[in-house]
Amino acid sequence: MILEMLRRGSRVLKQSNPGQTVTFRKIVFLLMLLSIALVLVFRNSSEKSSTVSGISLKKWDSFNSLVHLDPTVEFRNGTDLISQIPDSPRGVLFLAHGCNGRAANFWDKSPKCKNCVGLPEERLVVLHALARKFAVLAVSSTRRCWTFGDELLKVKDIVKWWIAKEKLEKLPLVALGASSGGHFVSLLATKLNFSSIALMIAEGMFGQMDISASYPPTLFVHMPKDEERKQRIDNYLVVLKDKGIDVAEIKCMEFPLSPSYFSDVIPGIDRSISVKLFNLFKEKGFIDKNGYMTKDGRAIRWKAALQERDITLPDKSLFHHIQEEMNLAYAKHEMTSLQSEEILDWFESHMS
Repeated sequence: MILEMLRRGSRVLKQSNPGQTVTFRKIVFLLMLLSIALVLVFRNSSEKSSTVSGISLKKWDSFNSLVHLDPTVEFRNGTDLISQIPDSPRGVLFLAHGCNGRAANFWDKSPKCKNCVGLPEERLVVLHALARKFAVLAVSSTRRCWTFGDELLKVKDIVKWWIAKEKLEKLPLVALGASSGGHFVSLLATKLNFSSIALMIAEGMFGQMDISASYPPTLFVHMPKDEERKQRIDNYLVVLKDKGIDVAEIKCMEFPLSPSYFSDVIPGIDRSISVKLFNLFKEKGFIDKNGYMTKDGRAIRWKAALQERDITLPDKSLFHHIQEEMNLAYAKHEMTSLQSEEILDWFESHMS
């Protein structure tokens, strides 16, 4: 329609005096700007589509040319710790898992780590960090979830011991904790000198601590679909800012699945199985016509659906991997690697 208007306008101006050519060009330029603006408005009119824009989806093997997972497993203070140090590290990243998690979730199973699991989001978080030259240290909680008493002192000792052992004392120390691990990191930040921290799907324990101006810059990485948590985070953003602490947030929104999604992000799932999963989930109403999850993956009997359809996975452990990605796509409460670059940018912006 706009092009037709321009053609008609061109014919009219050609029949008029030549002095109107400049005016016509201005009109064309303004109409082009208007059309671009309209495209952007319609593109952002849907929250679902706008939240996906800007997110760089990394496939499970995206980092093969840059870095490989090569963990070192150790044991100290009654728990296991797993680490990896890239060449010429520029910082140290401490990782704290959520409830039911463990350090082994962040690295693939290998001869060096026979108990490692390599959950898709956790492993990508580590790969992102290693590619950006962060030494990575993950510690397992001694119970199902992190506790906030003696465990804080035990982990403080582990982190300081490991940094000294690896001669990394001169490097900035940062931390990322998810869910229970996010609450833990918020308290650990009063015990260790982090240059900045990121709390993922967690509002932190700020209501139970005295916050001083020396508290590290804090990034909240959260999923607004969890409205109660979002309200608490909104409150703490104000509280911390009023204390003179640098704060920011990253909102993680739902996104649509595609037929190849599971094979793109999960090692061990090939495209044919991924397509079968996608088609089955769509047929069962687990995802809508646009590919969005209709419920959190935890609330869906998708494993029973696989058995009914006689879809067999190469390894039973992959159930956990698929579950994680379904939860992530629904975007209410799950570990995510999708915003890793933004999180690492935050860390680097506060490293002196």
